[in-house]
Amino acid sequence: MKKTLIVAGIMGAFAINAHAQSSVTLYGTLDAGLVYSNNQGGHSNWQQGSGTVSNTYFGLKGNEDLGGGLHAIFTLESGFNINSGAYSESNTIFNRQAYVGLKSDQYGTVTLGRQYDSMVDYLAPLSETGAGYGNNLAAHPFDNDNLDNSFSVKNAVKYTSTNYAGFTFGGLYGFSNDAGQFSNNRAWSAGASYVNGPLSVAASYLQLNKSGSSDNLSGAVSQGDGTAQIAANLQRTFGAGINYAYGPANVGFVYTHTQLDGITGVNVGGETLGGVAGTNLHMDNYELNGRYALTPALSLAAAYTFTNGHMSGSNGSGDPKWHTVSLQGDYSLSKRTDVYLEGVYQHATGELGNFGANVASINTLTPSSTANQTAVAVGLRHRF
Repeated sequence: MKKTLIVAGIMGAFAINAHAQSSVTLYGTLDAGLVYSNNQGGHSNWQQGSGTVSNTYFGLKGNEDLGGGLHAIFTLESGFNINSGAYSESNTIFNRQAYVGLKSDQYGTVTLGRQYDSMVDYLAPLSETGAGYGNNLAAHPFDNDNLDNSFSVKNAVKYTSTNYAGFTFGGLYGFSNDAGQFSNNRAWSAGASYVNGPLSVAASYLQLNKSGSSDNLSGAVSQGDGTAQIAANLQRTFGAGINYAYGPANVGFVYTHTQLDGITGVNVGGETLGGVAGTNLHMDNYELNGRYALTPALSLAAAYTFTNGHMSGSNGSGDPKWHTVSLQGDYSLSKRTDVYLEGVYQHATGELGNFGANVASINTLTPSSTANQTAVAVGLRHRF
């Protein structure tokens, strides 16, 4: 009897120890509110919005301690519309991230699966749209630099370094998975960041070859299923940013350049714009942003972005420009739940070649029929 009790006690101790070395966490963000826009295709609109400020999603992440500073990790993450319950990408459960990998406390992390690129990982946190408090409506036109993580990269292998006294770096490669056409819808990216007290700096690069290729929808990046705003034969995006915190105030500047050559499709506000084949569009985004905590619970955030574009190709030439201003007030009801009030205004100038005068198009909304568009949103956000 004593031997039985001893064996049972030892087995129980091993079970407790094994359980302590492995964990799975459920997490996510729910964001719902009311959005007014003064012009969407020529009409004003009152609508219930999902993910107006922060994307609505849930995820599972796991970590198993393998010993010697080595861990097995995984993440499964799904975006969805909180109003309808539908996935943000049709017929795909884990449409944001789905990967498994190994993490070394000394050498860094290698992961394989669907993941975000280095623009999202390193530079986006310094922008208004990619910061922790979120602001999807304030993203740069068409989210041309992916700072608002409009898409993630499939078939990707990714490396992320450990933290070297505030310095981190990493890179990603997304395979085309197309036999005989190695570059047909592939992606690669690299970036780095440095944090030293109140100072943060970052730089990133992203390149997509034939993104959204109609003859290789299983490649790195797709369009038409909600995962990409613009598809082109070649996209090159790079940028850098700096952020400085002083007491309750935080101010930052972000610059990005996006080169879209041979555009094959544009998806804006859920609408697909046709007749754009053969268009080249280069865009420079200059963003100044800031945040001030009036109290531990109440904060104000603001941003101004000037986007300078140049269009060329078979659809004519032009120099479209966009001015985007956003102001957001946020009040925390608890550590996990907050309410927000936000206003965004965009003014467009210049010509879009043969398509005529440029029009305003606030991110996530259907484009205006004029050069101006205003949106006001009030909502509730809960993180878990």
